[in-house]
Amino acid sequence: MTLHEDAVARYFTAWNATGPEDLATSVAAAFTEDGTYTDPLGAAAGHDGIAAAITAAQQAFPGFTFRLTGTPDAHHHLVRFTWDLVSTADGSSPAAGFDVITLADDGRIAGVAGFLDRLPGA
Repeated sequence: MTLHEDAVARYFTAWNATGPEDLATSVAAAFTEDGTYTDPLGAAAGHDGIAAAITAAQQAFPGFTFRLTGTPDAHHHLVRFTWDLVSTADGSSPAAGFDVITLADDGRIAGVAGFLDRLPGA
């Protein structure tokens, strides 16, 4: 697995973490301490802020998981990839988008710019 693929895998592990302890561990493994996450719906910074953003998304969409679609495209310290939010019950996908992550020298995520391609009710 490349540095880029590993970072994307850790990113999805964080977004799909179950329980506060698993989430805290996954966010710390995926993001630098001062990492940032920004999408059209909000922004978060630091492990606690990112964990809170993930928790909010999980509470808004219980029973859904984030899944990588396609193959990540990467160069230098940048990676872009697409994702779907998928129901574990019926496979429906009310939301989709793409993210661009910037990696720190240690391979963790320093920043995320998220873009939403499909939202419920939009």
